Amino acid sequence: METAVERGSIVIVDDEDMVLTSLSSFLALETEYDVSTFTSAKEALKYIHGNEVDLVISDYLMPEMDGISFLAEVRKINPKIPRIILTGYADKENAIKAINEVGLFQYIEKPWENEDLRIIIRNGVEKNELLKKLEKKIGEISKAYADLQGIQKDILKTFV
Repeated sequence: METAVERGSIVIVDDEDMVLTSLSSFLALETEYDVSTFTSAKEALKYIHGNEVDLVISDYLMPEMDGISFLAEVRKINPKIPRIILTGYADKENAIKAINEVGLFQYIEKPWENEDLRIIIRNGVEKNELLKKLEKKIGEISKAYADLQGIQKDILKTFV
């Protein structure tokens, strides 16, 4: 049986078509994720505004908007979406900045190991799915509590 985690929606942003092709081909062969790729961070943001997205992967250095700025905008749209940054530059200062400023789920250096990336993506999509389930349960509990308060008021009116 296919689960929501296996059908998660992923957005990948990188200014290099080769990276996008590599990632989307790998994910198409190895997973059931719906993958949308963009060379433009601004176009990706438009897409994220209008669609349900379970995970975002972004390159760090891009001409239009750097990955940290892009992921900060994604966080504003939906802070629950796990955000991953890919970088060809092993720069601990930028890694710490990215983690602190945009609440990164993961910081991955290029070249990546496909199996490691697959596991990281699965964990990120699963985290997002669990947060959605938690919010749904909290909503159900809140409604049940409100219903109980209404019943309590009705009982008090009857007997007081």
